[in-house]
Amino acid sequence: MDQVALIALGANLDGASGGPSDTLRAALRALEETQGCRITAVSRFFQSPAYPPGAGPDYVNAVAALECGVSKEGLLARLHEIEDSHGRHRKTRWGARTLDLDLLAFGRVVAPSEVTWRQWRELDRDQQRVRAPEELILPHPRIEDRAFVIVPLVEIAPDWQHPVTGQSALEMYRALPPGEIEALVPLS
Repeated sequence: MDQVALIALGANLDGASGGPSDTLRAALRALEETQGCRITAVSRFFQSPAYPPGAGPDYVNAVAALECGVSKEGLLARLHEIEDSHGRHRKTRWGARTLDLDLLAFGRVVAPSEVTWRQWRELDRDQQRVRAPEELILPHPRIEDRAFVIVPLVEIAPDWQHPVTGQSALEMYRALPPGEIEALVPLS
């Protein structure tokens, strides 16, 4: 049975495909070619301030929904292949990058467990800057904190419900500080 996967796309450096918007379009084309997956929705592209503030040039961000007949691990491996083909180098956590593809959610899967998800969700900011999980954590533990994810997500899936908190994307949007929403500029 196919699962609905939510993918966050972001870039703030030029790459082989051109500027960040060009890179996101190329990544979407590569996702369309992924065996067993079909894109069902793509948000507009948004210009957003780098996170954390001062970490580089502004980003271009979007969110896509896919119906996938592959495993979450298979999809993650494909996302990493696409990133690599666009010159992504994982040197600095939260640093500038040619392409970032994050698997936000995969159906209603909570992985590897709710206990582990909560540990990563509650990790303090200093540890978030230096630690990266060695295993896939689903849903992404920071979805509701990031306007650059929630704003495009609510465009394509306002009723999407977080499998742990039960909040919808629209409820998460309404909880964001207004200044964070206003900092995003639609590009398309």
